[in-house]
Amino acid sequence: MSNRIVALVPAAGRGLRMGGSVPKQFLVLGGQPLVLHSLRVLQASSVIEEIILAVPQNEMDYCLNEIVTKHRFTKVTKVVPGGHERQDSVRHALEAVHDDVDVVLVHDAVRPFLTEHMVEGVVKAAQTMGAAIMALPMRDTVKQVRADHIIERTVDRRSLWLAQTPQAFRRDWLVAAHRKAHAEGVRATDDAYLMEWAGHPVSVVEGSGENIKVTRPEDMVIGEAILASRRLSGTRGST
Repeated sequence: MSNRIVALVPAAGRGLRMGGSVPKQFLVLGGQPLVLHSLRVLQASSVIEEIILAVPQNEMDYCLNEIVTKHRFTKVTKVVPGGHERQDSVRHALEAVHDDVDVVLVHDAVRPFLTEHMVEGVVKAAQTMGAAIMALPMRDTVKQVRADHIIERTVDRRSLWLAQTPQAFRRDWLVAAHRKAHAEGVRATDDAYLMEWAGHPVSVVEGSGENIKVTRPEDMVIGEAILASRRLSGTRGST
């Protein structure tokens, strides 16, 4: 195997739940666009050779000029147009990956608290198992609720985990799964689902509670608090 590792960053979401006109991946967190935080960690990572960014078609020039070029993200070799949904954006970015790449890492642009430790951990697991994700054990009590908001039962949380990104996979497995899903109209909210659907075992690496996904306005407030805490402790994406 070539042992080449490429990171795909789907950043083409419309951010409808944020309630504003700016796509959430370009909202300002800590004085910089959200997507910048993850790109900085991937740029610094010793295991990532190349980054491919998938963005809205009408934001491609902005991303090239104001993010990639301005901030000297030399590992970003391609900026491709994203799709209607996240799965489409990953598929478009995947089509730009060379055949000699061994492992593909996928990380959502709206998870700004990526660390080099997360990247290394999930890549190492994928190199061993073929597929791996970051996830957190469920700590809250989980209820299964009917459509009329009445509890049906309490679910045993001991085997339940909350999926995060980064997620890493053998490139050939991921390409085949995406092509098959596209041909058969199968939709998934993360790439691990496509791996499961294609019959591949997926390993889990325990993630971090800081690795939040920014989907609502209150997440930006939480994000600023995490940034402030990291500044105080001197942590900047390395742990």
